[in-house]
Amino acid sequence: MDPLQLLLLFIAGIASGWINVLAGGGSILSVPIMVFLGLPGPVANGTNRIGIIAQNTMAVWGFFRKGFSDFKLSASLAVCASVGAFFGANVGVKLEGVWFERTLAMIMLGLLVIMMTGAGQKPIEAGGKPRNLILGHILFIGAGFWGGFIQIGVGLIQLPILNRVMGLDLVRANMHKVFVALVFSLVSLGVYAANVKIEWVLGLALAAGYAIGGWLGANAAIAKGEALIKRVFYLALVAMAVKLLFF
Repeated sequence: MDPLQLLLLFIAGIASGWINVLAGGGSILSVPIMVFLGLPGPVANGTNRIGIIAQNTMAVWGFFRKGFSDFKLSASLAVCASVGAFFGANVGVKLEGVWFERTLAMIMLGLLVIMMTGAGQKPIEAGGKPRNLILGHILFIGAGFWGGFIQIGVGLIQLPILNRVMGLDLVRANMHKVFVALVFSLVSLGVYAANVKIEWVLGLALAAGYAIGGWLGANAAIAKGEALIKRVFYLALVAMAVKLLFF
């Protein structure tokens, strides 16, 4: 890879990390770029996890520095998601199915309707206890499976679980989302590294950009609050659905 290609991945990582932390779906930029540069799908999918780990490490630190943390709940959700991610990654290293992508696109459109119409439960008041903990943890096994399998769009699945099912406001939902994604991405990267050739140099260039984007995204989420998160979330959902259905 020449320096221009590394620079392209670095810039894509900044944009992807910012989108991922605020909503999700940022990998819609980074993974196709790596495929365009000649990497097979599973290799690009696995290499992208290096950037995801860097992004979420910085995002978790960014939230923590601003006083946003609940590591007990984050950790229990991460354990459930990691179980799903292990099995999802073992499927992802072998299978690239267009019907999985089309199914995800329909899920994304459904989530868009739910979030825009306000369907489902209202978020709890700040400082209140999350609702539906058992259901939330079960659903995170499924979210983790998708994260291990493809990764693209997993944040768009996590946010509605945290916001609509468990009742967390979108800032705190993002706080948990990045911690959970950090943990299950470590699990899925291990599976991919054991089964496909990870491009570590490309991954590190991507990770540098992802880390910057993750830091910026965490600070934007705290400073701008739910209004910005909702706008980015809706745009990411639509972009993801269009990409999966037509490209």
